[in-house]
Amino acid sequence: MPSEHSPSDLQTLYRTRFAANSDYRQQVWAVLVTFFARWIPKDAVVLDLGCGWCEFINAVACSKKLAMDLNPDAKRNAARDVQVLEQDCSERWALGDDTLQVVFTSNFLEHLPNKSAVERTLLEAYRSLQPGGRLIAMGPNIKCVPGAYWDFFDHYVPLTELSLAEILEKSGFQVEVRRERFLPYTMSHGRNYPLWMLRLYLAMPWLWRFAGAQFLVVARKP
Repeated sequence: MPSEHSPSDLQTLYRTRFAANSDYRQQVWAVLVTFFARWIPKDAVVLDLGCGWCEFINAVACSKKLAMDLNPDAKRNAARDVQVLEQDCSERWALGDDTLQVVFTSNFLEHLPNKSAVERTLLEAYRSLQPGGRLIAMGPNIKCVPGAYWDFFDHYVPLTELSLAEILEKSGFQVEVRRERFLPYTMSHGRNYPLWMLRLYLAMPWLWRFAGAQFLVVARKP
């Protein structure tokens, strides 16, 4: 991704923020991929955009796994069946047109340096997706965490479910799901809740309005 930070800076920030909680994060993502599976065919080619330590892409069931990040730890943490693309996501992706079925991104777009970089990245996602392919995005909703949003030094672009849906539609996507509140804000601070509670939470969307502070947007390439 384009960034105000070098790859080594990203590596240090991420290790400081998440290393102590890495085992729990992997367990959480093993549960979350079962929720997202409704939009991810098992024969799909999937790209994890801003993959971090590859918790999602390592766990998801699909035919081909790609991940994109400038953090050197992405390649170190990727499973053997994951191909890591180390590149600026706002430049042309090292992928052909119509080669993906799913682009997934979690807590990433807000780390891009500006809205122009966000738009260029979404246009690359659109180009690389096949017709009928989907982009699944979640991230902190500035409406729900107005002050706490800036607790992370590498947050730059405040987004809501509405602003993200707007730029997706401008980029050619059709928005299918637009939820203001989905998951709680962060796993980097606070209590590690039992996984059965997460499964229950995901199964009961009416609970999301009480604890959710991240948006969920799913958009389809016509």
